[in-house]
Amino acid sequence: MCGQSVEVLRASALDGVPHGFFGRRGGVSTGEVAGLNVGYGSGDDAACISENRTKVVEAVAPGATLVTVYQVHSPQCVRVDRPWEEDNRPEADALVTDRPGVLLGILTADCAPVLLLDRQANVVGAAHAGWKGAIAGVTDATIAAMEALGANRERIAAAIGPCIAWGSYEVDDAFRERFLAEAERNDAHFSGGRAGHWQFDLEGYVAARLASQGIATVECLGEDTCAQPGRFFSYRRATQRGEAAYGRQISVIGPA
Repeated sequence: MCGQSVEVLRASALDGVPHGFFGRRGGVSTGEVAGLNVGYGSGDDAACISENRTKVVEAVAPGATLVTVYQVHSPQCVRVDRPWEEDNRPEADALVTDRPGVLLGILTADCAPVLLLDRQANVVGAAHAGWKGAIAGVTDATIAAMEALGANRERIAAAIGPCIAWGSYEVDDAFRERFLAEAERNDAHFSGGRAGHWQFDLEGYVAARLASQGIATVECLGEDTCAQPGRFFSYRRATQRGEAAYGRQISVIGPA
């Protein structure tokens, strides 16, 4: 896997600005997190992670500064006016900026990465939408924070990157009830499974949430992280296999 070149998935909705959804192809990490692992919390060698992150920046925006947050499955979004040190990251799950040379990064391992762009205002955002953050409104908060920088939600385009897909995401009755309590229409994102369980469409829910906030252009890449072990890291797959560690992939975007 380390002999492969770095794979970058791009969204047509985000054409014109540096961006990319990365998986595990390429990179220098080995073992259970082999490939382009960028998560310092994975137990991987820090030097490998640092080199992998450098590869990400070079593939999208050479010379830019990558900025990430300490992700906690929240609806919190922070504005990036200048880069901060890695060991001084704020706790949040989304970032926005209008500063050229800054590359916003969101780490995932089944959760949905969402990249957003108002091309006219040159304002970008990145959100980590696991189910907890998604239902709490992390994408809503990102849109509001972009507007505070001069964006207009009627112009914002969004792309949802690789995440766990409907066929791989089994949940229980209690999980489904949380979403039905928010809105009965959320039933559309569940399909029947074995007794007491359901299949959940995280990507579809996030797309619907974006649309409900007035985002007219939402591009879904439709890549299942759990079902593609050669391309993506997956927390659920690693858990099912009893693996001791799992890697994290990254999705990045920066102003033009």
